[in-house]
Amino acid sequence: MKLETYFRSVIDQDISPVVLCNLEHEIIYMNPAAVKRYEKQGGEALMGKSLFFCHNQEAQEKIKKVVSWFQDSREHNRIYTFRNDKENKDVYMVALRDEGGTVIGYYEKHEYRDKECMARYDFGE
Repeated sequence: MKLETYFRSVIDQDISPVVLCNLEHEIIYMNPAAVKRYEKQGGEALMGKSLFFCHNQEAQEKIKKVVSWFQDSREHNRIYTFRNDKENKDVYMVALRDEGGTVIGYYEKHEYRDKECMARYDFGE
């Protein structure tokens, strides 16, 4: 089995929305959590469209600035973009790089800060 299959499964099983974009700011992939999260904006139909479709001019300029920052150094790979207190989460932009370290895109990563309420090793039996 290809390694890509495992990587895709990791992203698809994540409960946090993950939206992958290329350097043209086109949405190239959304995991199931992202499709559900952005359902009102079009959900799965957003793939192939510009990320700028759902961002105002100020946000677009910030996104461009972050991508430029990613390209300035291989050390620049993750940046905090905002806090959502209502959902108790932080949101980051993360660089996507090829094997040589060149930036090929970016993704949005949501990190929820709620304490886990599921029982440990609860198999539902």
